[in-house]
Amino acid sequence: MVTGQGDSTRYLSPADVRRIVADGFAAAPIDGKRLLVLIPDATRTMPMALMFDVLTETAGRRAAALDFLVALGTHQPMSDAHLSRLVGRPVAGGQAGRSRVFNHRWDLDGTFVRLGTIPAAEIASLSNGLLDVDVPVSLNRLLLDYDHIVICGPVFPHEVVGFSGGTKYLVPGVAGPDIINFTHWLGAVITSSAVIGAGYTPVRAVIDRAAAMVERPMSCISLVVTHDGVAGLYVGSPRESWDAAAALSARTHILTVDRPFNRVLSVMPTMYDDLWTAAKGMYKLEPAMADGGEIVIYAPHITEVSYTHGRIIDEIGYHCRDYFLAQWDRFGHYPGGVLAHSTHVKGLGSYDAATGVERPRIQVTLATGIREERCRRINLGYLDPAGIRLDEWSGREAEGIVVVPRAGEMLYRLAPAATTGASHAV
Repeated sequence: MVTGQGDSTRYLSPADVRRIVADGFAAAPIDGKRLLVLIPDATRTMPMALMFDVLTETAGRRAAALDFLVALGTHQPMSDAHLSRLVGRPVAGGQAGRSRVFNHRWDLDGTFVRLGTIPAAEIASLSNGLLDVDVPVSLNRLLLDYDHIVICGPVFPHEVVGFSGGTKYLVPGVAGPDIINFTHWLGAVITSSAVIGAGYTPVRAVIDRAAAMVERPMSCISLVVTHDGVAGLYVGSPRESWDAAAALSARTHILTVDRPFNRVLSVMPTMYDDLWTAAKGMYKLEPAMADGGEIVIYAPHITEVSYTHGRIIDEIGYHCRDYFLAQWDRFGHYPGGVLAHSTHVKGLGSYDAATGVERPRIQVTLATGIREERCRRINLGYLDPAGIRLDEWSGREAEGIVVVPRAGEMLYRLAPAATTGASHAV
């Protein structure tokens, strides 16, 4: 059973949130148990302070322990100051009142416990024949120190898995490099444009299979959030909760346009602090772009490509999927997660191995604090952010020129009758 409610036209009050969570956990066997809650970092719009309070007031009163693990994937660890802002109360030495707040450290071998392997034959079935390799499953060993796992996070259209949330907080959220790299590369082979907002995908199937190896009872709180409030909240099993939230997210976070865009200025909020995270300003717009169009990622505050993976990206650059597939002997040893990020940012395109010519479908340009020489070297365009005037971009929708404020979470798609090749004159 899933408990919850949602509506794409109205928002839940804090009292509604408290009631739904309390009802959802009323029959849960958590009394006297040790609970570990998997939560997002600050790169997701989420009322985390409210949820921290609600969980403390409800589950925390019944449980022997209520601790939190930030499902960072490969994002940077958060300081106590950042954690304090995230959960809305002081965190000192990783402690917030009775609760511990942990960072997932994907980069430390001691973080993980090996739970098993998904065999190649099963991977072939789950991926519809796209890939057929054994995939080791290693997750944060903290999971096994607790009696009950709670997933608490928002659901948005997502470039790797279709919709975020649910068991994605296990993989890649608190997973080891092997399965992180595999699932991201599987999504890249399918392509971000085909996966994003697509519902239950082969990547989700692999993640669910890995999550089933965690021999602990799990509950899931799935939220559908906009900048204005909480549109929906569902409590239940990870699959049931996620199913309900993904259905509402499809109605809330996907905008359909009748004509393709020629140029887009994606204005990125400061919660994205490197291109690795701010590239969502590309992913969420690509499906609505005309052939030959341009997405400008406008984020003067960003000065780094990736705090975690920047060195590798400097080596490989940004390229379409076929560029890597045609030269797998050259690139196959690089982490699949980084190769996937590269293809997601570059977008759809083709590569002629005979001529060495790559033809991306659209142009991606950075108007950030990343210097021009580096942008060119990693195969992206450059605009001086100081030269961009929002008033020169605004009011030009009839020309196919669009400004998207606070880009990164709303997915734009073309209506079925529209074609990406029907470009406007600019």
